[in-house]
Amino acid sequence: MASLQPFYNFLKNLKYDGNLMPVLFIGHGSPMNGIEDNNFSKSWATLGNTIPKPKAVIVISAHWLTKGTHVTAMNQPKTIHDFGGFPQELFNVQYPAPGNPEIALETQKLITSTQVGLDHEWGLDHGTWTVVRHMYPKADIPVLQLSIDYHKPAEYHYNLATQLAELRKKGVLVIGSGNMVHNLREIAWNKMNEDFGYDWALEMNTIFKEKIVEGDYKALLDYQSLNKAALLAIPSPDHYFPMIYTLGLRNSKDQVTFFNDYFVGGSLTMTSFIYNN
Repeated sequence: MASLQPFYNFLKNLKYDGNLMPVLFIGHGSPMNGIEDNNFSKSWATLGNTIPKPKAVIVISAHWLTKGTHVTAMNQPKTIHDFGGFPQELFNVQYPAPGNPEIALETQKLITSTQVGLDHEWGLDHGTWTVVRHMYPKADIPVLQLSIDYHKPAEYHYNLATQLAELRKKGVLVIGSGNMVHNLREIAWNKMNEDFGYDWALEMNTIFKEKIVEGDYKALLDYQSLNKAALLAIPSPDHYFPMIYTLGLRNSKDQVTFFNDYFVGGSLTMTSFIYNN
């Protein structure tokens, strides 16, 4: 796997205008990244040490799919181990970050296109805590989740995200956590430890990055029409929709930088990006 030194150099030279928090899309991959010391987790830790310390973090995770839109509003969200077949060490992890009911209420009020429910049952699933625990290991920053209404199309999620732009001005870090290319049925299990991608995965990863840089969000929202490879890359949109939220939060002055641009098992990309002024 290639060195992350260019990414570290980029972070070292980041400058912020003091008005807006950056926005992140994180390819979170396997839950094991939550406890492993690898290039992915190292980049997340470096981000946490480099970007401005947020007032709170709101994550749109691929693993909280609901009917309707909801935001966690409890004081102390639980750590959810929503997976199976992994070592006990992973199930033992607790990430005791607090919640923030006030920011949950503010998020609810900002979203006017639909009614947003205040949730007191969910917590932090592995799309959230496996990433954020590397960024903020002290668990001293409030963490909330915003659910994905799985009954709505990509355009709905993009439009909803645009209504959250005010949060960036108030020191809230918004993270979309999923994977741009995510087809678990096609994984090459014998190539999990090398940066290998099927031709269709390579093609779509390149197209997605080009469209993001160009700001061609219409094409990304209508991803099923891009080409046949898109249907292999996104057999279901659960891991793709978190990226759509990130796009909706982009400011006209934001620059995009990609990192963790690797393939896992041929059919999954860890490709991530940051928007910052």
